[in-house]
Amino acid sequence: MIDFSLWDSLLREYVNQSGQVDYQRWQLETQGELDQWLNTVSNLQLNELKDAESLSFLINIYNALVIAKILKKYPIKSILPRTLGVPNWLAFFIFFSQPVHKLNNQQVSLNDIEHKILRQQWQEPRIHFALVCAAIGCPLLRNEAYQPEFVYDQLEADAVRFINNTDKVSYDPELNQLFCSKIFKWYEKDFLHHSKSVADYIKSYLRIPITEPISIQYLPYSWQLNEQ
Repeated sequence: MIDFSLWDSLLREYVNQSGQVDYQRWQLETQGELDQWLNTVSNLQLNELKDAESLSFLINIYNALVIAKILKKYPIKSILPRTLGVPNWLAFFIFFSQPVHKLNNQQVSLNDIEHKILRQQWQEPRIHFALVCAAIGCPLLRNEAYQPEFVYDQLEADAVRFINNTDKVSYDPELNQLFCSKIFKWYEKDFLHHSKSVADYIKSYLRIPITEPISIQYLPYSWQLNEQ
């Protein structure tokens, strides 16, 4: 069983209920502890883990690697490339595509973890409400670790929280229009594995009634840092 207790304690200390991170204090106080924990969980073999443990590990490690990358660059205002001092396309590519962790005897990137492992093996759209890229437009970062015993309950709660957050999803009954995060556009195929349409998927979680057929407009995505 993987020990997530250190990662859990760091999240509880430096992340508030709104998913905002105190990067400055984290960097000053315990950046080294996060790096050490990442080393302890390096080169795990996923086939040796049970389903729920593997899923919770991959979500936790993705988010921890993102935080570690930000802590190495902080202070920055955005994860967009220009704040990192290189052209937009290049830094965006570097952030998500450069190898950052060893897994299954291979060096993997954030994109590898998300697209080649999580999305392919689980086909679980709720991961898109859990994986965090350190930007305001992302889902809210939990101030606790994902745990194998209740990771699916945590993902369900994440979906409810995301879809009922008016910064991510809102509905105009007069226009009969949904205003949605671009996450639903980028990963539409994943949501269609479980629902006939994006609107239908959202409707299953939204606490206010909506009328179909409905039009969707995607909201601007904020890449500003999710800092306190």
